Amino acid sequence: MGEHVRERRSHQALKIGVAGCGRMGAPMLRALRDAGFDARGLDVRAPAEFGDLADLITNDAGAFSDRLTTLISVVRDVPQTEDVLWGAQNVVGKAQELDTVIVSSTLSPRFIRSAQERLPPNIALIDAPMSGAQVAAENRSLTFMLGGSAEVLDKIQPLFDAMGATFFRMGATGAGMQAKVLNNLLAASHTAMTRLVLNWADDAGLAERDLLDLINASSGQNWLASGFDEIEFARDGLADDNSIGILVKDVKSALDAAPKTADLSLPHALITALEHLKPRQK
Repeated sequence: MGEHVRERRSHQALKIGVAGCGRMGAPMLRALRDAGFDARGLDVRAPAEFGDLADLITNDAGAFSDRLTTLISVVRDVPQTEDVLWGAQNVVGKAQELDTVIVSSTLSPRFIRSAQERLPPNIALIDAPMSGAQVAAENRSLTFMLGGSAEVLDKIQPLFDAMGATFFRMGATGAGMQAKVLNNLLAASHTAMTRLVLNWADDAGLAERDLLDLINASSGQNWLASGFDEIEFARDGLADDNSIGILVKDVKSALDAAPKTADLSLPHALITALEHLKPRQK
C-alpha cells in the first residue's frame, strides 16, 4: 500500500466533531463529510432543525464525545466556548480519546493562551479563526489563520484543505487568533467609516454607486467599499445575531489582548460607531 494511501486512511479514521452548527459550522460539517471524514455535529438546537444534516447532528454532548479525537469549535464567543470545552457540554471531560481541539471562533488571543494552559497535556490546542463568511464556508474557500504546533498543524492540514482554500500559519498558539482580531479591527474601521461616508454622501445628494466606484478607483479604496454589493452585512444595522454584532465582539477581543501601553480611544470610538449603525436601504 502506498504511503499516500496509508496517510489518507489514517486521516479519515479520525472522528471529527464540529461544535456549533450555525451559518459557518453547518457548511464546514458538510464539507468534511463530502471529503470522506467521519464528522458529526453538536448544537444546542434540536437535530430536526438541520434539514438533511439532522442525522449527523446531536444536542447530546455525551453521544457526540464518544470516540471523538478532534474537536472543531465554531460557537459564537468565549462563554459558549467555555460551555463546549468545560461547562454545560464539557466535551474535554467526556471525550476520552480527544487529542486535538481546534478553535475556529474569533475570540480573544488571551483566552486562547489561557485555554491551552487549562487543557490536559495530551490535548493540543490549535487556534484557527477563519475569514470569508457563510458563502466561503459553503464554497469550501475559507481562509484560515493558524496558530499552534507545526507538527499538529501538519497532521490536521487535510481537515483545513476540505473546508478552505487559503491558510496562513502565524506562529505559536494564540498567533492565529491575534492575527485575526487585528485584521478584523481594520475591517471594522472600514465598515464604520464607509457607512459614515455614504450617509454624508446621501445628505449631499451624491449617488451611492457613483461614489463607491470613485472610492474603488481612488485613495479611499477599502475592503467594504470595494465589495459593498457582495458583503452580506454591508447594509445591516447592529443586531446581536448578525455580522455587525460579531464585528463589535471582535473589536472587543482585540482590545482584550491590546498592549498594556496602547491608546485605546480609537477602538472604543469604533465600537460606538458600529453600535449606532442603522440599516441602509438599497
